[in-house]
Amino acid sequence: MKPMGTIPADFAGAPLTIAGRSAADWVAMAGDTPLFIYDRGAVEARIARFRAAFPDIDLHYAIKANPFAALLAAMAPLVDGLDIASGGELTMALAAGKAPQTISFAGPGKRDDELTAAIKAGVTINLESSGEATRALGIGDRLGITPRLAIRVNPEIELRGSGMRMGGRASPFGIDADRAAAVARDVIASGADWRGLHIYAGSQALDAWAIIDTQAATMALAGRLAEEIGVMPPLVNLGGGFGIPYFPGEAPLDIAAIGAALAEALATRSTALRDTRFAIELGRWLVGEAGVYLTRVVDRKESRGETFLVVDGGLHHQLAATGNLGTVVKRNYPVSIATAAAGAPTEVVSVVGPLCTPLDRLADRVTLPVAAVGDLVAVFMAGAYGVSASPTAFLGHPLPAETLAEHS
Repeated sequence: MKPMGTIPADFAGAPLTIAGRSAADWVAMAGDTPLFIYDRGAVEARIARFRAAFPDIDLHYAIKANPFAALLAAMAPLVDGLDIASGGELTMALAAGKAPQTISFAGPGKRDDELTAAIKAGVTINLESSGEATRALGIGDRLGITPRLAIRVNPEIELRGSGMRMGGRASPFGIDADRAAAVARDVIASGADWRGLHIYAGSQALDAWAIIDTQAATMALAGRLAEEIGVMPPLVNLGGGFGIPYFPGEAPLDIAAIGAALAEALATRSTALRDTRFAIELGRWLVGEAGVYLTRVVDRKESRGETFLVVDGGLHHQLAATGNLGTVVKRNYPVSIATAAAGAPTEVVSVVGPLCTPLDRLADRVTLPVAAVGDLVAVFMAGAYGVSASPTAFLGHPLPAETLAEHS
């Protein structure tokens, strides 16, 4: 038997209820499994928690975490900006109704057609290199449009304990900190609409003090760069890095402590940042715990003393839950038998998907209520990096349904 993560508090009860309806009801309304359900109320509560902890900081949603159209439309009026990473995400962000000047476009390797679309739309481009700056300025000249440009900085610092380190090393992301000011001065001298700095050091951290230290170092770096540039940055995006507790033994992030420390850092910031706005860019922290992936048991089998529940969903929809999206050691996301009654007898089982690969394992030897063919399995922490970050074309299985759950 292996442990699994903790089911988020929004999804208590047996049988499982989501936004006031049973999992079986949601499946009946959708027509079939597999099904992703995103609890709108849980997302709105997260945004409210952020506002309480960071009253003077703008909130940006990184839509790569979950670009589901109905979710984006619901979140757009509740956040201050949307952060995108492709021309496709630009189309999604505009369709969600967000004003172009509140959208920022990061990511290396932006094609000329993407830069053109961004400049035409009026979104901010976070420049990842001096070459990209030259291309964006040239496109702006040809279009007769002044581009909105910011510098993404590759900082000397990294976010300790983060799941994905974005700073402190050679990187395709951003302009090295020791060169950023020179590129910024060139951009400003060209007549571009200077929009500021984007500094991102890492992601998926659960150590509040590591984030506090990183934010303090980021503020200091932003102040130094602003002095070197000689022009105040209108906005400094401090990045994000807020993690969520997927696995056994992990605890939720203390954002109140982070907010209090950042307020102190703001109060003592460099005079070169006196009138600068600051933003935090979050993805999974806003939506990750609000999602549930429902899949149906299609077979139950025994093999050499082990029991397997074979379900109709798997890594082609939930790559991260199978441990194949950046996880070195396989650990179990929280799962449940969504249709099981309270107090049902339990057994040790593995939950596996329908794909012809041993990697397709949603839960490895966990204790769950006894399940039969037709029962529903719920995989939690499914609101971020689910279907859009999974190999949906693998083996030709159909796409899952997705729905935004409104509380009844």
